[in-house]
Amino acid sequence: MAEEEGIEDIGEQLPNGEDNGPEFGLIMQYVKDLSFENPNSPAVYQWQGQPKIDVQVNIGAQSLGSDIHEVALRLDVTASSDDGVAFKVDLIYAGLFGVRNAPEEQFHPFLLAEAPRLLFPFARRIISDAVRDGGFPPLMLDPIDFGALYMQRAAQAQAELGEGQAPEVTGQA
Repeated sequence: MAEEEGIEDIGEQLPNGEDNGPEFGLIMQYVKDLSFENPNSPAVYQWQGQPKIDVQVNIGAQSLGSDIHEVALRLDVTASSDDGVAFKVDLIYAGLFGVRNAPEEQFHPFLLAEAPRLLFPFARRIISDAVRDGGFPPLMLDPIDFGALYMQRAAQAQAELGEGQAPEVTGQA
């Protein structure tokens, strides 16, 4: 019926390489680096009070070929109190993403907002497990709005360009 009205089936591939619409896909994901430090053990288990949790997030992307890109989500989590550092977790969780036929206005938002959003739940679980395995209650990080972070950084870069300065370029996380 859709063919009768002149509408193509979206799932249908066009012959002879005529598929030229944007394509995005997750190829694989992996732990690139993981570190857990418990510098004040065993005394830390006697400390009273709730530690302050500091979370730092960094996103890096690099091209590995014409259609393959690595996106690295770096999460640095430090729990500290007046007594000192309870624990520190550093994780770089990365994914390989295929991006084909994507216009510029979709390419960067995908790599720097959507790809980290796809990686985050897995990174969050790894951090929770590492903290639990270190002898602490599991730490469940709050969700992060990577789209809002991307828009904030894009506005910042635009403001810097408006002032005649070049925007800061970051490499891989």
